[in-house]
Order: sequence, then structure tokens, then C-alpha cells
Amino acid sequence: MLKKTNKIVIIAILTAFALIIFIVEAQIPMPIPIPGVKLGLANIITLFALFLGQKNRPPVLKTLDAFAILLCRILLGAVFTGRVVAFAYSLTGGLFGFVAQVIMKRFVSDKQIWVCGAVGAVFHNIGQILAAVVITGTPAIISYLPILMIAGVLTGVMTGFIAQFAIERLRGYI
Repeated sequence: MLKKTNKIVIIAILTAFALIIFIVEAQIPMPIPIPGVKLGLANIITLFALFLGQKNRPPVLKTLDAFAILLCRILLGAVFTGRVVAFAYSLTGGLFGFVAQVIMKRFVSDKQIWVCGAVGAVFHNIGQILAAVVITGTPAIISYLPILMIAGVLTGVMTGFIAQFAIERLRGYI
């Protein structure tokens, strides 16, 4: 188990990494001209924090620590990028995705974190679409969900594999 100070430092560093990744990704134009589709690279850090220490030893961070990293990244990301209006979408999607990942964590091994990434991305998209329906009052937006789900599975698998690779490489150092 980590000392409290060490744990706070790890949470702060992971939050900073997630925020930097989020801000840099916001500046990169997507090669796919579909509104709302993005790589979701900051989710690598959320998955990393959630699964660090999974199964074969005590967790380095608790689920609430990973949740705190996610919330700080969403809040600070909205402030630093100036996209405060998108905060409701990010928050709703982040909450849906995180809950799905926490549930999936019970069923996957250290070698299946990529599955959790895909499921989290799909539920993130569901949360964002629901937020859009509520905010705009336009239920027809739901018809856009299949496109976002396909993109979510592809990007979620990628971010999951990256998180899985990072955990495998860094296990023993943290």
C-alpha cells in the first residue's frame, strides 16, 4: 500500500497527463469528418488508474481515485480548452463510460483491458447522446448513435490496448 503523500502525487501526475493528452487531442483535427468522433486518448489514463494493480496484487489506486482523475480532467479540460458548453456532454459521457468500466473490471483479466476500453467508449457515446437529447430536446439525435458506437469500439479497443501495454511495462515500478 502506498503512503498517502505518494498516492496524492500519483493522482496529481495522472491527472496532469490526462489533461495534457486531452488538450493536445483537442487541437488535432480528426481524419474522419464525422462530428463528435475523437480518439478519446485521455481515457488511457483513466483505464490505467482503474486497472493498476489489478488481480495479482493490491490496487495502487482505488476506484474513487480513478474517478477523481476523470472528474478533474473533465472539469479542467473544459476550462482550459474554453469548451465549457461541452462540459455537460463530457461529464455525462464520462460518468456512463466510467460506470461501465468499473462493472467490466470485475469480469476481465489483465490481458483484456482492451475489452473494458471498448465497452467504456460505447457507454461514453450513449451518455453523450442522451445528454444531447435532453439539452436540445431533439430525440432524432439518437439516430447518430450507431455511427458513434462503431467509432467508439474502434477507439476504445485502441485506448484499452495502450493502457494494458503501459500497465504491463510499468508494473513493479509503481
